[in-house]
Amino acid sequence: MFGLFKKKSEFEKLDLQYKKLLKEAHQLSTTNRKLSDQKMSEADAISKQMESLV
Repeated sequence: MFGLFKKKSEFEKLDLQYKKLLKEAHQLSTTNRKLSDQKMSEADAISKQMESLV
């Protein structure tokens, strides 16, 4: 309850975005491989940003 109004850190925001992109890429992998690869490359870029924060 005390963390209810706590703002998310930059790392947490990037982590949520990374997981969302991976999920989208996985769903698109069966229908549109090119778009799936694009999502994976975006997720990779976010992963590198996350590593630079640590």
